[in-house]
Amino acid sequence: MLKMKSVLVALGLSTIGFSSMAVDITGAGATFPYPIYAKWAEAYKKETGNGLNYQSIGSSGGIRQIRAKTVTFGATDAPLKGDELDKDGLVQFPVIIGGTVPVVNLEGFKPGELRISGPVLAEIYMGKISKWNDAKFTALNPGKNLPDQAITVVHRADGSGTTFNWTDYLSAVSKDWRDSVGSGASVKWPAPSSVGGKGNEGVAANVTRVKGAIGYVEYAYVKKNNMTYMQVLNADGKYVGPDDLTFASAAAGIDWFSVPGMGVSMVNAKGANSWPISTASFILMYKDPSDKNISQEALKFFDWSFKNGKQMATDLDYVALPDSLTNQIRQRVWNQIAK
Repeated sequence: MLKMKSVLVALGLSTIGFSSMAVDITGAGATFPYPIYAKWAEAYKKETGNGLNYQSIGSSGGIRQIRAKTVTFGATDAPLKGDELDKDGLVQFPVIIGGTVPVVNLEGFKPGELRISGPVLAEIYMGKISKWNDAKFTALNPGKNLPDQAITVVHRADGSGTTFNWTDYLSAVSKDWRDSVGSGASVKWPAPSSVGGKGNEGVAANVTRVKGAIGYVEYAYVKKNNMTYMQVLNADGKYVGPDDLTFASAAAGIDWFSVPGMGVSMVNAKGANSWPISTASFILMYKDPSDKNISQEALKFFDWSFKNGKQMATDLDYVALPDSLTNQIRQRVWNQIAK
């Protein structure tokens, strides 16, 4: 167990840790929700004296660690299917909603000034559009002085739920992408200029460093790093920017229990104000955990976060789950976990 004197709240660090305490909850996985987990964990520690050690290693890493039973919970933005959950004896539930955002390193443009559509994003990530002054991109941005500059495509190098959300969206809006690349936590990136980065932190760092780069990160990382994001054309034909309101619009009306494990995709959701690359982040826990006491302590942490963490989520432009949904999670999911 990692012992530290204070919470690691900097987004570039990969672990939330605390000093010695009566209870240590362990988790690992998605980098997408790391900023809000850090915020919740710090507040929870102050109020209860109990802490969280969370390794921000990517969704695939979180799935591996919960299957290896080295952590109390795994975290993933790429939800497991019902048969996988049944095979492993796991339950799965959403904890927070956010959005994946296209970010660029282009001089002279403000955040939200440039616009892009899903099909054009797909062509950039396929390498079919390789210059920023390509006619298809300039047509979406009339009057903008776009440079004759090569595009460097930045993607996740690790297995990633953020990549799952991104490629799920590209598959929904581009048949060419769906047929040739598809969706997944990791894919074979076709653009010749592709560069990988580990975690949301690594993608943000590469986009910031490389002139002419484009990448995708969770919105909290956009704000933390003062990155230039683009508006995206949604399913209703409206250009929208990323924030908690557009993420909430995408989540409105979702039937969470329509699929096993609540793993509903909300990409390209209908609604004039909906951010088209929205997603939930999920927790994986064993129905029959080897350490039932620590498993219940993890549920206490999430219960506290559901009740007390809404404003903290809003401050970071995540969307907290509504009380009606968290009550259903308590009654229909948590009651499957042995005490």
